[in-house]
Amino acid sequence: MTAEMKTERFYIENASKFDDQVVTIKGWVYNRRSSGKIKFLMMRDGTGLMQGVLFKGECSEEAFAEFDTLTQESSVEVTGKLRKEPRSASGYEMGVQSLKIVSVAEPYPISPKEHGVEFLMENRHLWIRSQRQWAALRVRAEIIRAIGEFFDNRGFIRFDAPVLTPSSCEGTSTLFSTPYFDEKAYLTQSGQLYGETGAMAFGKIYVCGPTFRAEKSKTRKHLTEFWMVEPEVAFADLEENMNLGEAFIEHIVQSVLKNKAPELKILERDLTKLESIKGPFPRISYDEALKILEKRGLPLPWGEDFGAPHETALGEEFGKPVFVHHMPSQIKAFYFKQSDTVGGPGVEGTGKYALGCDLIAPDGYGEIIGGGQREESAEVLKRRIAEHGLSEADYSWYLDLRRFGSVPHSGFGLGIERTVAWMTGVEHVRETIPYPRMLNTLRP
Repeated sequence: MTAEMKTERFYIENASKFDDQVVTIKGWVYNRRSSGKIKFLMMRDGTGLMQGVLFKGECSEEAFAEFDTLTQESSVEVTGKLRKEPRSASGYEMGVQSLKIVSVAEPYPISPKEHGVEFLMENRHLWIRSQRQWAALRVRAEIIRAIGEFFDNRGFIRFDAPVLTPSSCEGTSTLFSTPYFDEKAYLTQSGQLYGETGAMAFGKIYVCGPTFRAEKSKTRKHLTEFWMVEPEVAFADLEENMNLGEAFIEHIVQSVLKNKAPELKILERDLTKLESIKGPFPRISYDEALKILEKRGLPLPWGEDFGAPHETALGEEFGKPVFVHHMPSQIKAFYFKQSDTVGGPGVEGTGKYALGCDLIAPDGYGEIIGGGQREESAEVLKRRIAEHGLSEADYSWYLDLRRFGSVPHSGFGLGIERTVAWMTGVEHVRETIPYPRMLNTLRP
């Protein structure tokens, strides 16, 4: 082999490309056990797990001796020959020939025994190495990859919104504020308002980035810092918006099934439930939803927003994601276009309904998409800003979109962490992001 030639680095997830070859795993000790003249070393390299088998006489004497000094999470370089093993997760195991210890780990704090959530959160920097956390975060990465693929393949432009903003998007009571030189700034609640400017410049865009809500919530569905993807399309109405959301969800679900089935298996996710996530999704009005809830023994006064039991019941009713549209204007943000009837035209901002839509996931995971059609009239939008007690001066740039070539437009936001929770089946959103930020959780 000449000096110019390079060999491909071996990773466990690509083991099938190296069948019957001598390779080197550079990784960490996941587990080990001994049985007389045979020793078993379970290794991980960040892409998967593989068992190495040390036979006395087949591997070097040094490797056989050093095996006993290894501890969980010790870093190693192990060389040996790959052979097929259908019972292993990777489909292969290694016949170890030599072993190089890079670093012997101190006693590892996270053992196979049960640990409390508080302890695990304090050690999140180590907890992410465990199989279930590893699997959930790999599914998260695939969801984000599929999001970009979906929009890029449809000609959308990624449009990055600022994290520091001068005003709110959703409401003034859930803002994190910070000094900004001689004035006050806020951590963004949503990139939507800025995304609308992008839609007027490029026609169709998507924003993807972190968002922040200063809500003192302790539910399993809420984080104070979470990631949102928010497409916005010029000349799109509510119906087109739901069509886009439906195709979007189907794409990312099927992508995860195709590319991350082993991870879903580790998480013990029922794949049949995800395999059925294909359009069309049911679409019901808020009024129709109230009738369903009353039938199921969960009556809700008109004008109130859904709680967790109501969303769970609607998910159970259909067994797949369901769009609820034409929500009461009184529970929606100022920028929603309004309508006086379900399917009817707006009446100068006095409409009973907002032309919005929420997509509720099954299995009790709640709303994963929220969006709708935006108000395109500058005069109506001014009135709505005043009704919500907001400062028109803070939104003068936003009103410019209505002054200079206004068009009907729509969009939605999808919370990535809640989507990961639904797709993986994990119980709490704290397991869907590397470092969750919640009430009383700021470290590590």
